[in-house]
Amino acid sequence: MANNQNKAANKHIPSGHRIGIVGGGQLAKMTALPAMELGCEIIILEKSANTPAACLAADILYGDWDDPANLLSLADKVDVVSLENEFVDANALKALEDAGHLLYPSSATIGMVQDKLIQKQALSDVGIAVTPFAAVSSTAEIKHQAEQLGWPLVLKARRNGYDGKGNATLNGANDIDAAWAKLDGDNHELYVEGFCNFTGEIAVMVTRGSDGDIVNYPVVDSVQKDHICHIVRAPARIDDELAEKAVTLARKAVTTIDGVGSIGVEMFITEDKQIILNEMAPRVHNSGHYTIEACECSQFENHVRAVLGLPLGSTKMIAPAAVMINMLGEEQGTGYPVGIDEALKVDGAHIHVYGKAVTNIGRKMGHITALGESIGEAEEIAHRAAKCIRFGAEK
Repeated sequence: MANNQNKAANKHIPSGHRIGIVGGGQLAKMTALPAMELGCEIIILEKSANTPAACLAADILYGDWDDPANLLSLADKVDVVSLENEFVDANALKALEDAGHLLYPSSATIGMVQDKLIQKQALSDVGIAVTPFAAVSSTAEIKHQAEQLGWPLVLKARRNGYDGKGNATLNGANDIDAAWAKLDGDNHELYVEGFCNFTGEIAVMVTRGSDGDIVNYPVVDSVQKDHICHIVRAPARIDDELAEKAVTLARKAVTTIDGVGSIGVEMFITEDKQIILNEMAPRVHNSGHYTIEACECSQFENHVRAVLGLPLGSTKMIAPAAVMINMLGEEQGTGYPVGIDEALKVDGAHIHVYGKAVTNIGRKMGHITALGESIGEAEEIAHRAAKCIRFGAEK
């Protein structure tokens, strides 16, 4: 288990204080809103201008977030630092803790999760089921692992992969060279996983406080297309016993990494009803966006509560069902949501446009959530609104 090195762990930070967020994308934006409702200000460290959260930040610092000097400049302006992504170098983050600043999740947690090979090993070591895995440093080693794990294999980057970026499926030895070149194996650390023949994908959002208090949201179904989440249905259409297994696994995984804040845990369901943990994201997560409208306390508010040392809120759903649909870019072009006027005529559709200046194919530009008495009712409303909006077209 990671050892949180924050010198002021469990400190209660009163309302009205400043929270620093490394990264200024849509996750920072959706975190800033409940923080402001609690009387806090947000200060952001970003690499580039015109990011979604810029309109809500009390101040923005620009610079490389892997530079400890930039991270310390942010920390000096706030009471606690958090992150909207897991790609910030863990060694750079440790400089904050060494200087006595509060950082949640800790650098140790980030270091354990951002390298997916280390993440898999940490979870496997405590008995959590994961797909078989092994580090590889050459194409010859991939062939050797295939003899142990069988085909197909999945070749993955150990760091900085998301939404299918950094992954390549190998159906046989003839696929190795192209995949190695695609992931630049000569310059990046890679590993292989055995292919999981899953029948479903589920996820659980867990929020854990610095004092160890922990809550979880309902298990959700996650529908992926081209490795990008398209639809989230809450609650998942699985039996109670399987849902309980998923929750138990997710809470154990978050405790194992000593996570603090809202953390996404993605899992596979196999044909024989086993649950395999796919991967974790030590931050607020796409599979929990529905909680803004559907739960008494959203994943974003609970993240703010956790990093401030405040009591965690209720994760209870306020309707029997909820469905979230991601709005993705269909072409390169403007980030303006063409057709939003028609979408707003759909009663019951909650529309979130992230405010990105430009779009490209597959980029997450917003999402729509709808509540209902059933999954089918909620999904029909969300789809009706989503089909009205297009990104990449002219206004």
